[in-house]
Order: sequence, then structure tokens, then C-alpha cells
Amino acid sequence: MFGIAAGVALPLLFWLCQWRGWPFWLAGLVLLPLAFGSASRTGLISPATGRGLGLVAALLGVAALVSRSALPLTFYPVLVNAVLFGVFAASLVRPPPVIERLARLTTPDLPPEGIAYTRRVTRVWAGFFVLNGGIALWTTTQPPATWALYNGLIAYVLIGTLGAGEYLVRRVVMHRHGHRNGNLNA
Repeated sequence: MFGIAAGVALPLLFWLCQWRGWPFWLAGLVLLPLAFGSASRTGLISPATGRGLGLVAALLGVAALVSRSALPLTFYPVLVNAVLFGVFAASLVRPPPVIERLARLTTPDLPPEGIAYTRRVTRVWAGFFVLNGGIALWTTTQPPATWALYNGLIAYVLIGTLGAGEYLVRRVVMHRHGHRNGNLNA
């Protein structure tokens, strides 16, 4: 949970540092506790991957503090998108896909069309993480305000839009297949 909070807090902390006149590299302190690997508690990534992500994130924080430069911190969203892409893509190679795992939390007996649908949605999310990570990488070469605007606002709006869009598409698909109560197995 702290890893998610730190990831969300980093761009917000940038704005606080900018508003208060504090150097942004101080935000590196937020990433240091990630070395203790709380990221795997989401269930989406393995404990080893969570520890690796936490360690690399903490190293970015240390690099920012030691160099007194914000540049290492700007790569945190790139790192997160790369890891999420890896998790989603790997789940397509070694099923079940991430979205199927999440769907089975509420619908344990997914029908074949539900499994096919979750596979397609997992591919969409994997593609999103490539695109989002590429834009996040590009923002590392832009002024700090551009980095913060994209990574602290626009990326979250895009994630929410994709999630909401997928929900609406899923409702249409379920309605077409006669599953009116929200479960693909109804």
C-alpha cells in the first residue's frame, strides 16, 4: 500500500516542493522506504519482483538525494510502467492473464468468452503501459512542469479513462451475451 501511495505522492510532492520553493530532489526521501518491498502485496507481482522494484525505486531516491538532482526521480514513472508492462505481458505468456485473475475474484467460473475477453483486455493494458511509459520517458527530457503535468495528472486521467472505458465495453459485451447481472457467467 505504501508503494502505491509513494507512486501517487511523488508527482504531488513535486508540486509542493515547487510551490514552497524546496528543491525537488528532497522528494527522493519518499522512495527510500520502497526498498523494503511493499509493492508485491497487491498480488499482481511476485514478492521477488516487488523487492526488485522497491530496491530500484529506493536507489532512484538515493541518487536524487546524493546528486541533489531531480533527474533520477523523473524516471520513477518509467520504471513503474516498465514493471507493469512486464507483469501484464508475462501473464499472457504464462496464464492466467492479470485481468482474468482480477475477474475471477468476483466471477470464479468464467465462461470461455469471458476468458477470451480478459485476455484481450490484458493486451490492451500491456499496450497502454508501453505507450504511457514511452511518454513518461519523453517527459524526463522536458521542463519539470511538463513532467509533473503528465505524470501527476494526465497519466492518471488516462488510466481512469481506460478503466472506465473497459468497464463500459464489458457492460455492452455482457448485455449482448445476455449476462444482465454483471457477471460473465450468469
